Amino acid sequence: MTEKSLSEAEYDAITDAAAHWCMRLHAHDCTPAERQAFEQWHDAHPLHAFEYAAMLEIWDVADHLPRDEPASVVVPFTPRRRLRSLAVAAAICLTALPLAAFTGWEAGWLPNTYERFEAPNGLRQVTLSDGSQVELNLGTELVYSNYKDQRRVTLKKGEAFFKVSHDSAHPFIVHAGDGQVRVTGTQFNVWKYEDQVRVMLLEGSVQIASDRVHGSVPLTPGMQASYRQGDATPRVNAFNPNDTALAWRQGKLVLDNLALADALPLINRYLKKSVMLADANTGTIRIGGIYNINEVNNLVPSLPKVLPVYLTQNQDGNPVLNSIPRKTPKG
Repeated sequence: MTEKSLSEAEYDAITDAAAHWCMRLHAHDCTPAERQAFEQWHDAHPLHAFEYAAMLEIWDVADHLPRDEPASVVVPFTPRRRLRSLAVAAAICLTALPLAAFTGWEAGWLPNTYERFEAPNGLRQVTLSDGSQVELNLGTELVYSNYKDQRRVTLKKGEAFFKVSHDSAHPFIVHAGDGQVRVTGTQFNVWKYEDQVRVMLLEGSVQIASDRVHGSVPLTPGMQASYRQGDATPRVNAFNPNDTALAWRQGKLVLDNLALADALPLINRYLKKSVMLADANTGTIRIGGIYNINEVNNLVPSLPKVLPVYLTQNQDGNPVLNSIPRKTPKG
């Protein structure tokens, strides 16, 4: 049976309801009864869930901005509904953040372009509306918004290689974890796994800044910076031009004699259930090899065949690597 198409008015009503629930569920005085009513509304129609997820993206990206600046808002809706959706997005941010007024694009609060990209099943190459080229690793999610005074990307998870179109008056900013990368035109790679972020610069220059500390750290070609939640400043060092970290662009995961403690974050980004270490001693065992990123899930069961480890499972269902004790020679 074909589902009845919704009218424009019905779509608008769902958008309004999604905005209402987004505000109420983020409010301190939201009651259990309201949360139950939201669940009933959310599950009543697939479009309810879609519109609410879109509102959460608006909230999430706006929340990355400093509170002493106007809030930037992303709007994940179709063109024919853009003006109304912009108004709904503005209403959310006017309620949630201390804005004095709303002047939209001219004030730099609202984007004129919003794009969302995912690579759930393999590598993907995309061209942003500003002409910048982006390569997405498997399992990567990011959103792009174009504002009057800047271009903004939020890397939600995964890894991406950027070739940014030069525009000195319109900087390109990538938010990843607790920091950001600011450029005008360059080539660089950003990897994010849980609270870890690494930025590798191949061409041009970038500024790495923390969301928690004022000031930034410059990178020049051949340099990389890494940081994680709680770091005041990133750790900066040089990388080898033949570094295997970018092998993902050819669909490969290269583990070059790495300790398991260093290799697992590279492996886990391709897995639904992360592999854990039983103890620090297991983390010192080294692993090497070249693997297809689409077949990394087959790597874990094979580890006991090539390493002195055995597999168990924790209470959350994660595989756990345990080292096999070495036998002490008799005599």
